[in-house]
Amino acid sequence: MANRRQFVQSAASLAALSALPAAVRAQGFEQVKIINGFPAGGTADATARRVAERMGGTAYTRNAAVVENKPGAGGRIACEVVKASKPDGTTLLLTPYSMMSIYPHIYSKLSYDPFKDFAPVCIAAVMTHALSVGPMVPASVTSVKEFLAWAKANPDKASYGSPAAGSTPHFLGALLGLNTSTDLKHVPYRGSAPAVADMIGGNLAACSTPTGDALANHRAGKIRILGTSGATRTPFTPEVATYAEQGFADLTTEEWFGFYAPAGTPANVIAAANAAINQSLKEKTVVDSLAIMGLVAQGSTPAEMDRSQREEHRRWGPLVKKVGFTAES
Repeated sequence: MANRRQFVQSAASLAALSALPAAVRAQGFEQVKIINGFPAGGTADATARRVAERMGGTAYTRNAAVVENKPGAGGRIACEVVKASKPDGTTLLLTPYSMMSIYPHIYSKLSYDPFKDFAPVCIAAVMTHALSVGPMVPASVTSVKEFLAWAKANPDKASYGSPAAGSTPHFLGALLGLNTSTDLKHVPYRGSAPAVADMIGGNLAACSTPTGDALANHRAGKIRILGTSGATRTPFTPEVATYAEQGFADLTTEEWFGFYAPAGTPANVIAAANAAINQSLKEKTVVDSLAIMGLVAQGSTPAEMDRSQREEHRRWGPLVKKVGFTAES
């Protein structure tokens, strides 16, 4: 199945390239930039940079893309920057699907319309999310259920950080607490890195973050990953049971990072960008470097990305309602 999907994607990319005007195929843009809504050092930044490094010399761009980090407002600032950019194909957004599929359910006055202001270009990488704990939590706590028991016994310390309010990791933590009648205080951060740093420093009990953002410190023994959100165990933490294996099947989810262009970007330019991104994601150096961050490289067509975004939007609506979180709450 995977080989067939790769073949279809490759065929689609080649067809898209052949449909471009000869001048575009030969030259491409001199320079393009990728806007990322999270700080350097995290999984979003790694995805943007690994792909950007390999995009040069394609029909889309002559040189490697430049990555600009625009952290803040839970990734919304980057979305706003790209929405306002000229729709000529020289500016792309790299974002988790949270900003497009979940935020419309929590912001009554969202400053952008995910379905009208952006054009899907390509899925880049898929990730799971993880619950990890730091030195504030006793070493005897090695499972999600044991953490919940500890949290109930220590309500003044029962908190978890996430990379942003309204992000998928935020809601996974909220659902975990809600479904088990455990009062877990959510502490939002501007990206996973500062949250994990606070957890390592003993100022925060736990974190719900992309698995890759906890991976290095888990392997170094500074923190402990207690559970992951995938349908199966990740190849990066095979020793860690999934939420489902531990009795929390309702938390099973995987999230992708995807590239978007401003709405109105010409279809042939989007096709060239898609081909360049898919080509980058087949490079072994890109696959391996993303794996270090707990990410699985995975391309797509624009149509596949659009379909997945809409499916996730429908899925998260009732979950957000269940948690009861809004931007004003």
